[in-house]
Amino acid sequence: MADFHFLHAADIHLDSPLRGLSAYEGAPVERFRAATRAAVRALVDTAVDTGAAFVVIAGDLYDGDWPDFGTGLFLVRELHRLKQAGIPAVVLFGNHDAANRITRALPWPDTAHRFPADRPDTIRLEALRVALHGQSFATAAVTENLAAGYPPALPGWLNIGVLHTALEGHARHAAYAPCSLAQLAGHGYDYWALGHVHDHAILGREPWVVFPGVLQGRHMRETGPKGCVSVTVRDGRVTEVTPVVLDTVRWLVTEVDAENRADPEALGAACAEAVRATVTTEADGRPAAVRVRLRGTTPAHAALAADREALEADLRARLVDLPDLWLESVRLETRPPAGAVPAAASEAADRLAALLADADRDPALIEALEAVLRPLHDKLRGDLGRLDADPDAAEDLPLLAALRAGDTAALVRAVRPDVQGLGSGPGGDG
Repeated sequence: MADFHFLHAADIHLDSPLRGLSAYEGAPVERFRAATRAAVRALVDTAVDTGAAFVVIAGDLYDGDWPDFGTGLFLVRELHRLKQAGIPAVVLFGNHDAANRITRALPWPDTAHRFPADRPDTIRLEALRVALHGQSFATAAVTENLAAGYPPALPGWLNIGVLHTALEGHARHAAYAPCSLAQLAGHGYDYWALGHVHDHAILGREPWVVFPGVLQGRHMRETGPKGCVSVTVRDGRVTEVTPVVLDTVRWLVTEVDAENRADPEALGAACAEAVRATVTTEADGRPAAVRVRLRGTTPAHAALAADREALEADLRARLVDLPDLWLESVRLETRPPAGAVPAAASEAADRLAALLADADRDPALIEALEAVLRPLHDKLRGDLGRLDADPDAAEDLPLLAALRAGDTAALVRAVRPDVQGLGSGPGGDG
């Protein structure tokens, strides 16, 4: 068996809409909108330039059943580029592209092999003696263990299992096609090409069990370098798995310590300096969307909280010379010094906190509070207004998130961040 390498990618989410970004003058909007297509071109370029034997895509090519056939036409053109270079593609459809209308309507090149959704199947690449086993999703939510029905390994061949799954117990991803690492290890394959989890991870080496991660980051939950993996095969065995960075824009977070800083002007300068440092060290020359988290106890808290939009506008003005920067947002996670809260306001907050502390015994109270608070997102500026554009932003709004989850401790913390024993102040992780 000849030595070769192949590329393993997943979770392309082609033409996925931007989430959590508000356009403003000078922002590199078009480069972000085109990022998923540019990453696919980079994937094909890499396969051609490095002489990859084949490309495996382990699910979620699309981001839903798009009515625009331009999405599918672009993908077909890129698959034809692989065909022209003599590189087969092996594709499994995941939850986001299950039975996709675009997939059904467009003719694919004969070198792009697709796993069926009604049964597990084996795709053989005879010249390489490689057998790829897999089953596509028939619906958007497959909750049975698909891997359990995968065919046995072919003796004398390199056997690759292709599977769209979160495995068992991955809290951040829906439990589609659940299975265990032990089950995969016992199946007799040499390599498991997984998709669905958007973070790169190598979960095992005997056999190799690999998530390549999302091809291109699309929002602030997908920060840092993204791409595929290159898998080296020598003497019929997988010997090395190497990440290949393919993202064309990058999402980054920078934290600024506001502890004991009283001057808003100085804080603005510190934020600008931190953003510049982050872009220089982490963007690798790519356009970057950066979120700033301003944290710590500061006498400037009240002034900052009074008009966070002004803080963002000031920071954008300080960074106007960076044409490839998109300041995604400034998250104010500061708090006032002890005793800085007026007595009347503190007393009112204490009374509300005491009321909320008993809310878990009164579901009607939770429902009433949610009914009152939820409409605020239509009326207030800033973070609440982002809910329409980015549903995930609710997790950055502690009061709404706590109401939705019925988490009374978090409710109290959102009202009185200085309450001891209940965690840190508002803002949370995004």
